[in-house]
Amino acid sequence: MPTSDVPDVSVVVIVYNDEERLPRAVRSILDQTLNNLEVIIADDCSTDGTERVARSLEASDPRVRYVRLEQNSGGCSAPRNRGIAVARAPHIMFLDSDDELPRHACKSLLLVAEETGVDFVTGEVTRLFEESNTTGLWYPHLFTEKRVVNGIAERPEYFFDHLSTNKLYRTSFIRDNALTFPEGIHYEDQLFSAQAFSLAETFAVVPWSVYTWRLAPESVSISSSRHKIQNVADRIGVARLIDTWFEENGRGELRAEKDYKFLRHDFRLYLGDLPFRDTDWVAEFADVVNPYLDEISDETYARLSREERICIHLLRTGRLDDLQVAARQLGRPQLAPRFATEEGEATYWGAVAPTDDTSRAALDISEWYMREQVLATGRIRHELTSVTMRGPVLHLEIHTYDPAGLITEDTQASVKLAAHKTPLTVPLTLHPEGDGQYVSKAALDLRKVPVGKVGVATRRHPVVALERDGARRTDILLAQHDQPDFRATVTYHTFGIHHLRVRAEQKGAGRLEVTWQRSGVLKSLEPLGPYARKAKGKVGKVRKILVGNEGKATAYDAVSKLPRKRSLAVFEALEGRGYADSPRYIYEELKRRNLPIDVVWSYSGDRSSFPEDVTLVRRGSFAYGRALARATYWVDSHNLPYLYPKPKGTRYLQTWHGQTFKAMGFDVPSLRGASDIEKGRFRAAVGRWDALVCPSAEFERTFVPAFEVSADLIRSGYPRNDVLVRWAEPEQQARAAEVREALNIPADKKVLLYAPTFRDAARRTGQSVRVDFEALAPHLSDEWIIVVRTHPYDRFKIAPELGHFLRDGSSFADINDVMLASDAVLTDYSSLMFDYANTGRPIVLYTDDYEAYKGGDRGTYYDLEDIAPGPMVTTTEDLAAVVRDLEGTQERHAQRYARFQEMFCSYETGHASKMVVDAFFEGGTHE
Repeated sequence: MPTSDVPDVSVVVIVYNDEERLPRAVRSILDQTLNNLEVIIADDCSTDGTERVARSLEASDPRVRYVRLEQNSGGCSAPRNRGIAVARAPHIMFLDSDDELPRHACKSLLLVAEETGVDFVTGEVTRLFEESNTTGLWYPHLFTEKRVVNGIAERPEYFFDHLSTNKLYRTSFIRDNALTFPEGIHYEDQLFSAQAFSLAETFAVVPWSVYTWRLAPESVSISSSRHKIQNVADRIGVARLIDTWFEENGRGELRAEKDYKFLRHDFRLYLGDLPFRDTDWVAEFADVVNPYLDEISDETYARLSREERICIHLLRTGRLDDLQVAARQLGRPQLAPRFATEEGEATYWGAVAPTDDTSRAALDISEWYMREQVLATGRIRHELTSVTMRGPVLHLEIHTYDPAGLITEDTQASVKLAAHKTPLTVPLTLHPEGDGQYVSKAALDLRKVPVGKVGVATRRHPVVALERDGARRTDILLAQHDQPDFRATVTYHTFGIHHLRVRAEQKGAGRLEVTWQRSGVLKSLEPLGPYARKAKGKVGKVRKILVGNEGKATAYDAVSKLPRKRSLAVFEALEGRGYADSPRYIYEELKRRNLPIDVVWSYSGDRSSFPEDVTLVRRGSFAYGRALARATYWVDSHNLPYLYPKPKGTRYLQTWHGQTFKAMGFDVPSLRGASDIEKGRFRAAVGRWDALVCPSAEFERTFVPAFEVSADLIRSGYPRNDVLVRWAEPEQQARAAEVREALNIPADKKVLLYAPTFRDAARRTGQSVRVDFEALAPHLSDEWIIVVRTHPYDRFKIAPELGHFLRDGSSFADINDVMLASDAVLTDYSSLMFDYANTGRPIVLYTDDYEAYKGGDRGTYYDLEDIAPGPMVTTTEDLAAVVRDLEGTQERHAQRYARFQEMFCSYETGHASKMVVDAFFEGGTHE
């Protein structure tokens, strides 16, 4: 055969009775950007129209070949092995007929294979959930960067990547090692992949998706058949085959890593299902798995989470009822056990303290610090003991378990159910029933659940909300897996007919679930088919013109031509996120002076931080545009939306929201290299400013030219920093005390505020939180509480086992609240350090990624080593040592701290609010 006739890649598509989806899978290969490939359709002796469809595909493209097994094998192995036998290309891939390959998969994998010379290349898998049209990634932490691995012993975590379909193999590697898929057993991928990983001298990893795994709503695949005991036996069987192969091929040292993968992935799936199985099934499950579990080493079990170890101990000791209770906690760290028992200084899972050393070690949950938790982060459990339905009214009886003692007499409780935006809220009265237990009842009238003007088609889960002293939490409501399935028809509006279904969720934690389905006229409004979708698109364009930015801009332009309302001012802080920042303190100074100015505040979400007497308008609404169009004054801390040019006669005060360590404005390469249109929009937005508040000469040197500011400069310091300069005054001390009380800070503990900035390329990922709190807690938790306040562009959730040491400071709209309550601050590159220096309190910098941050796309104005007002630490040990010796640390950095204050706090006097109001408002004419 001429070399030119040899394809670069053979893709083996296995199929059985799948005539409808096969063409889609094959098309995803033929449409690859790599053209020189072959498609081998390996048919496991289908009995439907698959052969006809496959032969049609073969006739339509010379790259397609069809092979058919003589008899059905009942699995995936035989057709894949047939594909391996007939493949002509030097590289081979596998595809299931119900899945697809992303368009660049073959070419991108082949390029890496040729570049590296590895035995195979593996890449990320996108899991497409067809019912919701959402996607998820397969073990994304394994595919964060491109790398070459010198054998599985170097990176044994890749045993978790046990799929065969997300890989491109050298065909000679498979054939030379006589690698085949085991026939007559399910989960064949696991043995094949374990062998491939173990035999490969090198393999490569790529961080992009190379396979689309489509998950149908009512899948009947092998992996969705975990309710069958034979399915469990197959998993155990494959695990034993892998163990045998390791032993026979001199790779016994890999057994522990494979066992860890087995426990964390394969076995973990069944544990999560146990709450939804009957007692006979659980007993049979225990009989099948326990002999294999007995062969796994204690060292491997020690690597599991505490929740997993508890479940496995209960399983192996025959406490199967307790096992089903414990299994609901897996992956749900705020879900409490029903009972916890204290004995001496130890706390144990369950209603009775264990009597033997093995049980004590397995059930010891002292590390959860349950009695030291606060309401917001502690563990609690709400279970339904009864669910009935009378007409459209759902009657619930709830048993609440509170082994941590989070609930007190003044705790308010309610059940909330939302279908659209606003939830239905029904108060609960918690009646004590034994130590740490409460019972309550609620009647949810489903007719009263808001569903919007055109109804909803959605699935939602009621939650139990608890609130005390400003602290709030919501928790899932656990249903009994065998509770009755209820249905009802509800009319919300004149034509608002909905069919409702109430049942127990048969996955995850097993929540109570309510499903709404439109009916009648509302159902007919749902577009069907391509013509309806096209009509919907036209309607969407009309809607965008009328109520989108185009409509808002037109309305704004019309109103802005009217005379200004001279007494009206629009205030906005943090892009509407709350009552905070410098606009708050300017507003309060206006009130103190009783100036005749009517202030409207914009908000973008939660309104709870605003005083009750404040007039509010939703940011981006038509009312917001009308207010801006009529106002004489705009006061803002970020930059009002570009959509609104400043009307003639309006004056705009820009307070900005912090000094600059990282590059800003036209000093940022992305803006400097942007189109003229984008740069023009930026200049026009900044050109609206009439006055800019300045905190220091450094701010003038960096920020002002970077933004090409032409506005008048008010050299007053930041109004928001007045309270920090005057932190020792009684008013600020009282405010700090209120914050400590709201956060449940014990009187004998000091507060370290941790406030990292966001990373441009990793917004809302939590990656800005660099400190290892779990490792830090043993060093500091006896003296300190850390209040974590991430940037609004990021997110972070406190693990319950760290609730004794950490508090979430994100509920305070004004960060000054937590700064005043703190004894020191821990940050990295955040502009908060410039503000905090006004207090004179210690500043510590955790900078383990400084080189990456400094060398990023944006760049910085300073080398942090040159200006840092405190120590720069990069390890947990160094951080602990610095915090334990803050007094000495501050003495050693006193001169640097003073120089820092001189550079960045030079205009701060504690009277900035007065100076700004004098400069911008006083002297004008007010109606």
